[in-house]
Amino acid sequence: MRVDYSPGSLGTAAFYRLLTAVVVPRPIAWVSTLTPDGTTANLAPHSFFTVASTDPPVVQFTSVGRKDTLRNIEATREFVVNLAPEPLFEQINDTATDFPAGQGEFDAVGIDREPSLKVKPPRVAASPVALECRLHTTLGIGNSTLVLGEVVHAAVDDSVLVDGHPDIHRLRPLARLGRDEWGLLGEIRDLPRVPFRDWPRS
Repeated sequence: MRVDYSPGSLGTAAFYRLLTAVVVPRPIAWVSTLTPDGTTANLAPHSFFTVASTDPPVVQFTSVGRKDTLRNIEATREFVVNLAPEPLFEQINDTATDFPAGQGEFDAVGIDREPSLKVKPPRVAASPVALECRLHTTLGIGNSTLVLGEVVHAAVDDSVLVDGHPDIHRLRPLARLGRDEWGLLGEIRDLPRVPFRDWPRS
């Protein structure tokens, strides 16, 4: 037996909670930006995040509502997606606080930064991966804005590389679940795809 839910009858907020409880786990884009005058560095987690294209390399995240991150990107056309790792769990959550405009999360939370190579917004120094992006396009959808950024540089800490490839056990990425729940790296299964020439399985 299934329970049926209608977005219209359930309401926006309740259906949002339903969606975020079933579209799981969600990787986190920990996005750093600069205000247009370059004086304030903002940092915020966005859990509607994925890859949009491989050639050119484009990542995408969704801003629900109009927040500092979105306004800064629209004005400067640059941002950095920092990997959200387990050791920085509490700091990542703290940067989701609704600080007033003009108060940067790097300083408010006490997060060390480092300069980026190709864009002006800083990277999170303790994050093992930073994807430096230039804005490709934005798309307004209802109460949200889809932000697509072309990755112009990737910086990966050598401590998370094994044979030159990022190792999932060393990255230790966080994921968002429903409500206030977060997911940690659990059991990993390795299963290669079956080429058609080998189908059916022997």
